[in-house]
Amino acid sequence: MKSSNLKIIPLGGLGEVGRNMTLFEWNEKILIIDAGLSFPEEDTPGIDYVIPNTNYLQKRKQDIVGIVFTHGHYDHIGAVPYILDRIGNPKMFASDIARGIIMHREAEFPHRSVPKIQVVKDGSHISLPPFEITFFHQNHNIPGNLGLIIDTPVGKIVHTSDFKFDLHPVNDTPTNFDKLKAIGNQKILLLMSDSTDAEVPGHSLSEQVINENLKKIVNSAKKKIIIATFASLINRIQQIIHCSEEAGRKVVLRGRSIKDNVEMTQSLGYLKIKRGTIIPPEKAKLYSPSHLTVLCTGTQAEERSALIKIASDEDRYIKTGPGDRIVFSSSTIPGNERAVQLLKDQFYLKGLDVVHYNMMDIHAGGHAHQEELKKMIQLIKPKFFMPIHGYYSMLMSHKTLALEEGIPKNHIIVAENGQVIKLNPQSIQAGEEKIPAHYVLVDGLGVGDIGEVVLRDRKNLAQDGMFIIVIAIDHKTGKIQNSPDIISRGFVYLRRSQKLLTETRQEVVKIIQQCIGEKNFFDADYIKNSIKDQIGQFLFRRTRRRPIVIPVVIKL
Repeated sequence: MKSSNLKIIPLGGLGEVGRNMTLFEWNEKILIIDAGLSFPEEDTPGIDYVIPNTNYLQKRKQDIVGIVFTHGHYDHIGAVPYILDRIGNPKMFASDIARGIIMHREAEFPHRSVPKIQVVKDGSHISLPPFEITFFHQNHNIPGNLGLIIDTPVGKIVHTSDFKFDLHPVNDTPTNFDKLKAIGNQKILLLMSDSTDAEVPGHSLSEQVINENLKKIVNSAKKKIIIATFASLINRIQQIIHCSEEAGRKVVLRGRSIKDNVEMTQSLGYLKIKRGTIIPPEKAKLYSPSHLTVLCTGTQAEERSALIKIASDEDRYIKTGPGDRIVFSSSTIPGNERAVQLLKDQFYLKGLDVVHYNMMDIHAGGHAHQEELKKMIQLIKPKFFMPIHGYYSMLMSHKTLALEEGIPKNHIIVAENGQVIKLNPQSIQAGEEKIPAHYVLVDGLGVGDIGEVVLRDRKNLAQDGMFIIVIAIDHKTGKIQNSPDIISRGFVYLRRSQKLLTETRQEVVKIIQQCIGEKNFFDADYIKNSIKDQIGQFLFRRTRRRPIVIPVVIKL
């Protein structure tokens, strides 16, 4: 039976920042917008990435008409290598820079399918029946960022992508307000708008301001400048290189991702770099520190990043000394504050001059603030409104802005990942149906094989350690050979815990004798489970800690 409703199903990006992925479904046909990842937080120790759950799509491969990408940031494209084969390698559409980043990353996964990506740009139109998609330019902090006009059987939907309004962008064209106004005259049924900075009053900072401040920082430096930024901030990289060229400085790139992105975007014509500006790191020693800029990754104090290696003197070619200037040209991601502060302190202690965005405007986010978000609503004039991309508080703040702009309360929906939203010309509402949208964790080559039990064990190991008990038992007589061996890691220091160890060994012997007596025969699994449970309780009573207890029973 055919439905009169368009289904909108967010698989990520709501109630979180990152992992953006949304489905549009009309009578068995599915269009996908973005496939991003997010980075692990404190409650996911040892995890590399978090990606959307694609179980729903894996059963519907034949129904997927295509994937459309808004831009090349990892929170919108990063899940591609992990989900591509699972969902049948559908047709994909992306700007040239987003395609370049996707394809470059795919080279790291040679055993997986090669994406089939068609390049689109501002003004491009594609037909993926029953959907028609037109792309329009949006300012962000990466070139090739595209908003979407999605013509569906129930009406037109505008998806803003990440955006901000910048009248003076660097390495990009300004927002075309006439074009946005023309889009708004097309009777837009639904606006889906970026909410990342919906809690921030006013207007976002122009990149022109950042550019002027970077010039001052570079021109006033007496010695070497080391500037750390995100590898995906292509416009910021252009600013830094241009300022360095004006000051007569050579540029050294440190960090594989920043080197790869510079090479790729330069080949596509996005980065303008004079011949000879970028030099190999091994030639840095040939230049005076006052003629050298080091551009690197590591603003979030990521383990083994280029900036961490420089701070700890592990970089083979870049050494720091008093008077050198360190610039953090990024904001700090929540959760990374302590690590970033310790990294800054490390440079301060070495006598370096440290500059960061709290001291002066050397970083602007790529997201619209409240006045810009209201302006977008005014221009598009949608009947219905759905805030996307952000924590729940951000979505709710965006809802408040929409109410202020006159959109009726029952025309606004603040949704959660996995909810099936039903849209028709008369209404928008979340139905009772839900699609699996819980986290899928990537750890090394494993995708989705790390579950709650494994995470709980990792947290326990970090908090209370591990306690291993090795026992050799004669399976015929049930006699224990020698005293049980005990290994402790992260729980207690064995040499100072002799009384606890003696009591534990006595408890282990009692448990084994009890198990053999109850069963009247040797059952290794029963013995191990009993030791694990009872010794775990015994250690908690003695120490108020819960180490992971691992019994090893050797059958003789």
